[in-house]
Amino acid sequence: MVATGAGALLEELYNKAWQALGPQGWWPGETPFEVAVGAILTQNTNWGNVAKAIAVLKHQDLLDPRALLDLAEAELAQFIRPAGYYNVKARRLKNFLGFLASRYGNSLERMAEDEVERLRPALLGVKGIGPETADSILLYALHKPTFVVDAYTFRILSRHHLIGEACSYEELRGLFMEHLPSEVPLYQEYHALLVSLGKEWCRPRPRCDTCPLNGWPEA
Repeated sequence: MVATGAGALLEELYNKAWQALGPQGWWPGETPFEVAVGAILTQNTNWGNVAKAIAVLKHQDLLDPRALLDLAEAELAQFIRPAGYYNVKARRLKNFLGFLASRYGNSLERMAEDEVERLRPALLGVKGIGPETADSILLYALHKPTFVVDAYTFRILSRHHLIGEACSYEELRGLFMEHLPSEVPLYQEYHALLVSLGKEWCRPRPRCDTCPLNGWPEA
């Protein structure tokens, strides 16, 4: 279920969040490859832990597709240990690296030349890469127009009665993409604002009193 007038409500939500919080400058990363690695490592952990793992890879001069592909999986797992679930994530990262090597010659730049309509299904075909990770890579590393949905998105929109509890990932992603201009900077900023709202206020135990969205939308 989606609320009536969802398009206007999504615009209101963005404007209220932006006015309260300002531009977010998310996703951190010096290169597209670093962003893609971060998107895989951030599954089921916080960004602080991911940043530590990426710092280790940089210190070892390993933040490169070929260098990581040449590493044994067990060795890679030890380098990314700070990110948690390191054995699982090493396997998933290896799967992505194999995909990048075989399909795009280890080049994120070549990958970015492909169309999002081809890229998204291809990424979703890589074992261990789900919709949120795929869309994060597409939007932030490759600058493709797709909306990233995460737990914060579901929580915020359901608590403000824009969606019902049964809303799926693809339905919620489609809601944003159908009602917003297909613009990469807008999608990036909107997602980042929702993350900030979710981390600071719309927690499992919400802090509604000081939230910029408190009382919105009016009944």
